[in-house]
Parts: sequence; structure tokens; C-alpha cells
Amino acid sequence: MTMPEQHAYLRARIGRRALLRAGTLTAGSVAGAGLLGSSSATAQPGAAASPAFLPSSAATRVDGSLVAPFGRHLAYGSDPRTRMTVSWQVPLPVRRPYLRVGLKPWELSQRVGAEVRPLHTPSLSAKLPAVDQYYLHAALERLRPGTTYYYGVGHDGFDPADAWRLGTVGSFRTAPSHAEPFVFTAFGDQGVSYDALANDQVILGQNPAFHLHAGDLCYADGNGQGLPADTYDARVWDQFLAQTESVAARVPWMVTTGNHDMEAWYSPNGYGGQNARWTLPSDGPDPVKSPGVYSFTYGNVAVVALDANDVSHEIRANTGYTDGAQTRWLDRRLGELRRDRDIDFVVVFFHHCAFSTTNAHASDGGVRDAWVPLFEKHRVDLVVNGHNHVYERTDALRGGAVGRRVPIGESVSSVRDGIVYVTAGGAGKALYDFPVPDSYEGRVADLESVPTYHWAADGAKATETVEWSRVRYTGFSFLAVEVTTGHRPELRVSALAETGRRIDHFTVTR
Repeated sequence: MTMPEQHAYLRARIGRRALLRAGTLTAGSVAGAGLLGSSSATAQPGAAASPAFLPSSAATRVDGSLVAPFGRHLAYGSDPRTRMTVSWQVPLPVRRPYLRVGLKPWELSQRVGAEVRPLHTPSLSAKLPAVDQYYLHAALERLRPGTTYYYGVGHDGFDPADAWRLGTVGSFRTAPSHAEPFVFTAFGDQGVSYDALANDQVILGQNPAFHLHAGDLCYADGNGQGLPADTYDARVWDQFLAQTESVAARVPWMVTTGNHDMEAWYSPNGYGGQNARWTLPSDGPDPVKSPGVYSFTYGNVAVVALDANDVSHEIRANTGYTDGAQTRWLDRRLGELRRDRDIDFVVVFFHHCAFSTTNAHASDGGVRDAWVPLFEKHRVDLVVNGHNHVYERTDALRGGAVGRRVPIGESVSSVRDGIVYVTAGGAGKALYDFPVPDSYEGRVADLESVPTYHWAADGAKATETVEWSRVRYTGFSFLAVEVTTGHRPELRVSALAETGRRIDHFTVTR
């Protein structure tokens, strides 16, 4: 069944009675002025439909001083130099939620009202309870480039500016007005686990400007096959956001959608829950229908996020749901970015792998057919995927063939040699394996060929033997990319294990 078919099936089976149990919420309207302003995001699927604030009698009895916000996460707006969105969660309805922000942690003088997007999940199986979740978002504008801001989130009865609550104050830094060296990190397939938490802490130690999450965020949908039998537990999102807060409260957590992130109950395309929980840049073809499709520029690097569910040959519940709009936008957007003289590098990230050799998912022929020609046409510099729970990277590829071998520690010209594709799916979920001996894990694999397969247009596995699988590692890991500027800018790419040990590194030049 497609996502719209599953959505219709669930709504018919559960019935309207489940929706009536959910209250409605909206944000208070406290405006900030001076060094910044606020702007409310367009209402998303799953958000309150009317401005009536907290109508239920039970909610009026909640003592706001006893309700602690949690799950804070940041995301850039359309311009990372001047816009940032702070998002968080509360376990119970609260009155007049807001954000305090300022240039010093003890002077949070500006107060900005928050938008509330409540999300009700009925009991979708006999073993799961109904769940009400309350997500809040405050969008900040007119920020100063290259500036550190301090913030706290609160509501009536819980003021983050109170002296004894100053321990809850977070911070973020806007993008600089001119290119300067920085680091960003990336991975996919995180979930909730000790290993996911360990990766988060090592990421924080890199002091990244932002983090890219290539989909399969929390695994509330544990099956991820886009099937009616998929199980779904919305409470896993509470665990995930609490786990991630230690990093995401200070590092913009830029996400896209994986196959486990399609949640059929909330909206016909499965992304209503995503729209309730995240506020991301809105320059994609349809920010509501495709929230995981957008771009942003930080310094001399442009980043493009894609939703590979739209083109996948493997998992077809949402295949073709944009009717080609995403691919047309990608072609147009990559062309615009390449014409921008201030941009040295273009990095693209999405979930399903263009090139991987694991036994689990291998490569998706749909991605290869739809997007790889565009990456080569516009000379993309680095592609990051998840989906396969390993670390693997290719040599420099052009036309699906090796343009240049890239052993550990080597440099590669993305213009002259081709594109390196990295699978960084070791964020925290159970690991996969490779169809090659374990002795090749985590080092240069000087093999003549590797037997593998890709998913074909008919949904079948098409076997192939490839020469491009250069480095493989089956431990938990993530990417850290050091960006340099100047006459000869570079992307210095490292793969780090959850212990902090470097397992691979290479450099991309233009």
C-alpha cells in the first residue's frame, strides 16, 4: 500500500473518536523587539486548527512551575546568518509558552511567543496507549551574523530567566557574514541507544557549526517498510529528543526523512508528524508535503537535503509522491548554487544509498537513475547517505565507474576525478555487515571486485560486481568535515568511531 492508502486505512479503522480525545492548543502572542523579531511558521499537518487556547478543564489545573520543557533542538531558517528556530517539547499542556533570548546568559531580555503544534496518536495496536505530544517552535529573525545568542524556553509558571533556572539556558551561534573555517558533522540511522548517545557526545566534542542527520531519526516505526503491518510507538520520539538535546540544543540539527520516518497516521504522505516536530528551511518544492527537502548555505558551503523515499526502487510506499517536482527542484537549485561565486562546495545528503555494498540494503537504483546524473551535471562535491548501518565510502565516481582511486589519506578533485559517496549509517541502530571478509573492515580494501546488488525499477535485486567500494567499517561512527577557505579551499573529511578514533580520512578539493 502507498502512504495515502495506509493513511486512509488507519483513519477508517481508528475512526473519528480518537481525534475527539485530543485538545487544541495555540501559542501566546508575546512579541519581541529590538535585536530580533519573531515569525510564526505556516500551520503544519498535526498542528492546532483554531486559535482557541487550552480549552480543556484538565489543562487549566496544570501547575506550570511543575512542567519542565525538554527535547530542545535548533534548526537554521532560510538564512543561517540571520534566522534560527528553537523547538522543544512539554509533557503536558501549558499556558503561553515562549522563548527568552539575549546576548548574555543572565540578560535574556527579549521574549518571543512560541507556536504550539499538538500531536495526537491514538492506540494503533492493543499493546500501545494513545499519546498526546506538545511541540513548540519559536522562529527568530533579524539576528546578527557570527554572533552567539543565549536562550531559555518557558511558559506561565516556568520562567527560564529566574536565577535558579539559569542552568536551563542554552546557546547558539549564527553563521558568519563572510566565509571562515568551520566543522560540520553528519550521520544517519540513529535511534535510541547507548551507542547513539556516545556518538552524540563525541560529535559535541568536534564543536560543529551544524549537524546533518540523513534520516531514520528515532525509529518510532520499527519496521520502516511502508507496510500496513508496520508497528508504531510515538513515545519513542520523547526518548529520542531527550537523548539528542545535549547536542541539538546548541548545534543546529538539520534532518531529512528516511523510510522509518514515514508515519502514515498523521497525514496522507506520512510526514505530518515530521511537520509537528521540526521546523526546517522552506525553500524546497513544498515545505509541508516534503519537509525533508530544502537547502541552506553556511559560509562557502551549500547543503542540499533530499527525500529519497520519493525515488526509491526498494521501499515504494512514497515512490513518486512529488510527481517529479523534487527532482526538477534539485536540478534548478544545484544550478543556482553552482552559479554563486561565493560557494566553493556543494554537499548533498539524503537517506537511501546511491552506492553501497552491504547485505541489508545495498544500493538504490532509483537514486542512481534520478539524481546521480544531476550530481555529476552540477559537479556536486560530496554526497552523504544513511540507510545501511555501517560506514562505507567509494572512490571518486563518474558515470558509475571509478574516476580515481582514493585510498585513506588521499586528496581528490571533485571537478577532475568525480564524486565520493559516503554511507554514514552507523549512528546507533544495530549494525549491518558486508559481503566481504571481516578482515577488510575499516581499512583500504584493495579488492579487484566486490559482489553486491542494487534495487531495480521492478523492485527486484539486480546483482552486480563493483570496484568502487574503497573503505568499510562495521562499528558505530559518524562524519566530521573540516571546511577551509582561501585560494585553495578544502573539505577535510574524517570518519570517527564512537570512541573518537579516526577510522578514515580523505580531502576533497576544487
